[in-house]
Parts: sequence; structure tokens; C-alpha cells
Amino acid sequence: MPRRLRPAVEAIYAFARSADDLADEGDATPEQRLAALNAYEAALTRIEAGGTGHEPMFERLAQVIRDHELPVKPLYELLSAFKQDVLVSRYATYDALLDYCARSANPVGFLMLHLYGQANEENIRDSDAICTALQLINFLQDVAIDIHKERIYIPLEDLNRYAISPAALDHASARPRWRSMMKFEVDRARALMLSGAPLALRLNGRIGFELRMVVQGGLRILDAIEAAEYDVFLHRPKLDRRDWLGIFWASVRMKKQMKAVFKVA
Repeated sequence: MPRRLRPAVEAIYAFARSADDLADEGDATPEQRLAALNAYEAALTRIEAGGTGHEPMFERLAQVIRDHELPVKPLYELLSAFKQDVLVSRYATYDALLDYCARSANPVGFLMLHLYGQANEENIRDSDAICTALQLINFLQDVAIDIHKERIYIPLEDLNRYAISPAALDHASARPRWRSMMKFEVDRARALMLSGAPLALRLNGRIGFELRMVVQGGLRILDAIEAAEYDVFLHRPKLDRRDWLGIFWASVRMKKQMKAVFKVA
């Protein structure tokens, strides 16, 4: 990442990571979690109003917002998703899950595009597709982990369609139906990722290569889920050194394909 952007990315990450941890980690009650997230929201409001005397983390964030003229709305959207994590543990429909992803994942890509000066309508559309796909892939990868947190991020309408009880996701009796459903989920996530992939081919320089690595990494996780016959309970997909080498070369090939197809220098 360019040196000039590192402080900005670090400030955004510190805000998002710490807010996410407030929603997910530790032994706080739901009321305490919401109160802490409301305090973050109040700090954002003070930043937006030009207030001073912030705590160090928010002071760094305020400076980044000023220096790069970043919109504050995506940060509010992140907080709304983290609050939802406290209150919601099931999603009835795919559209409801997409709405959550639009606030929990897409704002990060939106802010990165702004930092790189690439936030036009076409790029934002494809960035949203990539970010949402990554979020969905993470849900598929972490089904077993989320169950222990009493959360299910697979739409209930899909579970119902394949006659899988939310209370019996990991039961052996549901395995054949589970594999069929997971194939559907994997195919849908892959199609969404590929729909946004042209962004990684349009952007040049470091951001383009980083994004190609991101796209290929997400696709590699989906391949790993398939290779495990969709049994993410016994085999949680994760990337090792060999995978990352494959991701690197797949990213290089994406660039070559762009030059061949689009005649981009």
C-alpha cells in the first residue's frame, strides 16, 4: 500500500476493528454493547460537526476524514451493521442478508476507492459486489464457528428450501441436503464475486494487484469448500502457503488477460 495512504487505512481499520469487537467479543451484555457502539456514533457525529478534543483513535480518524475529504456515511453504516450483530442472529431472506452486507462490508471498499481517487459509479458497483461476495464467502467458511455463537448467516429461506432445520445444521442426517444447499450458496457467491472482478482489471498499480489478490483469494476459499465436499464442520477451509502462491499467479494471469482482451497497457 502506498506510504501516503497507510495512516488513513490504519485509522479506518482501528475504528472498524474495535467497533466490531465491541459487538462480538468479550462478556458484555447486549445493552452494554449497544451503549458502547452508540458512544462511537456520538463521536462520529462530533467529528462531522467539526468538534475537537476527541480521544486519540477518533482524533486520528477525524484527521484522516479532513485530509482525504472522506464521506462519514460509510462509517455510520458500519456501526449500524455492528449494532445489528448484537440484535439479529438469523436472516429470513437472501435480500435481508444482502442489506446487512451492504452495511457490514461494502463501506470498506467504498472508502478504499475514495482514498485512491477511484470512486466513480462503475467502480463502486463492482466494489460492492466484491465486498458482499467476500462477506458471504466468510459466512460459508465459518458456519461451524457462527453456530457456537448462536448465529446463522445462511438465509432461512434457503434452509427451508432444502428441508434443513436451523437446529440441525451439523447433524449427519442432514449431510446430503446440506451439500446440495451449500453448492447453491457457493455458486451464488462465486457468480457475485466474478460480477465485480472487472474492477480488479480496470484499476492499475498497487490497488489493482491487491484487489486481484483479494478476488482470487475469495475464489480459492470457495474451491476449498467444494474440495471438502461442502463439509465445513469437519474441514474449515483456510489458505496455506501453497494456496497463496496459486493466488499470486492467478492474479498475474488476470492482468495478462486484461492486456490481451482490453488492450490495456
